[in-house]
Amino acid sequence: MEKNLLHSPNTEGNVTDALLAEMVLDKALLDFRKETIQKKIDESLRDKNKHEFLRLTEELKSIS
Repeated sequence: MEKNLLHSPNTEGNVTDALLAEMVLDKALLDFRKETIQKKIDESLRDKNKHEFLRLTEELKSIS
């Protein structure tokens, strides 16, 4: 007898798990990107690079 995996009881759980994993990964990547930009902002302040500071703060605002 052939099993129809599309309608198996565990399919919904697998989809939920996959979506949850994707959300966690997206959040981790976003947090990493924000942290990276914030470090670069700190460097631009230390180096007194106004142009880079303004560019990075705009980039940070656009992803926040």
